[in-house]
Amino acid sequence: MRITSESVADGIREQLFSIGDIPGVLWTPAEGSGPRPLVLIGHGGGQHKKGWEVVSRAFPYVTSCGFAAAAIDAPGTGDRPEHPEIRRLVAIIQEREAAGEPFGPAWPQLNETVASQLIPDWQTTLDALQKLDSVGDSQPVGYYGLSAAGEMGIRLVAAEPRITAAVLGLIGSDWLIDTAARITVPVEFVLQWDDEGNPRDSVMKLFDALGSAEKTLHANPGSHFRVPSFEIDSSIRFFARHLGGPRTASNS
Repeated sequence: MRITSESVADGIREQLFSIGDIPGVLWTPAEGSGPRPLVLIGHGGGQHKKGWEVVSRAFPYVTSCGFAAAAIDAPGTGDRPEHPEIRRLVAIIQEREAAGEPFGPAWPQLNETVASQLIPDWQTTLDALQKLDSVGDSQPVGYYGLSAAGEMGIRLVAAEPRITAAVLGLIGSDWLIDTAARITVPVEFVLQWDDEGNPRDSVMKLFDALGSAEKTLHANPGSHFRVPSFEIDSSIRFFARHLGGPRTASNS
């Protein structure tokens, strides 16, 4: 791991890093040292590691719970080079969407293409982060990801035994049913009742397939991008319960 920049603001230390060709960012409390729980945060499709949906989660995890939080750019996004196959599949999907047609096989192909690189990249990143004094390898690890990051998260959580709790959702891919069944850690699953791209029946089917003994479905009215801000608070309480006690958030 190579730290490319470091800054401190509002009690949070931000370190941009690279691991080979993987660009990422780590947030930790500015004060204090020693190992701490870690939350890996995925970003939405076409977004990047410092997008709003990542930062709005990462900062409260650091300030409320004293956790470390980390994100990396998915293939073809952020500081990654352009990925020709991803670009080709996205163009097909956008063309079909504009025509009001089903995405067809391009959608699962896109997800498989991204996952084939992103899942190993997350595992490599976790290896490197756990070697840092500010994270360590003795503390639990969580994962947060909705939408495209939920698609990747189901695959990652099923494959990575170091992840012990996850917030997932906004995804209803039938091809993930068998993968979801392999997940046994506690899961908080988010559903938007009027999600135009993920019908509620498909999302609930995927939730039902999760093999976790402890799983909770959070269903809210509204479209895909209208997840209520209080779900952030809920995720703080969830990770506080399963990764370690927070300093300021309630354990309820």
